[in-house]
Amino acid sequence: MNFLVKILLGGISVIIAEYLIPGIHIDTAVTGFILAAVIILINITLKPILIVLTLPITILTLGLFLLVINALMFMLADRIIPGFQVDGFWWAVLFAIVVSIINSLFGNSLNPSKPSQ
Repeated sequence: MNFLVKILLGGISVIIAEYLIPGIHIDTAVTGFILAAVIILINITLKPILIVLTLPITILTLGLFLLVINALMFMLADRIIPGFQVDGFWWAVLFAIVVSIINSLFGNSLNPSKPSQ
């Protein structure tokens, strides 16, 4: 049940962020919820590997490189999901920041290993 709540809140947050950012395009609300589910799956599988591999540069940038990793996750989702389009890398970085802020306001995390409060 907790997984479905994360997908629901994540879908709402990506739809809100898409409305705010002109470089992000989501065709339908269903695509937004699919995007949230795919991002959760990417965060389960690929993100931990990338974090470990890029740990030195993440430490040197005081954690700011994690924004680059999040942007790359959204750009990967752009390749996977029809109906979701990112116009460029910097739009993906801005989208990652806005989605993170909205998720924190909802008390949600698109990382399923962290329990919701």
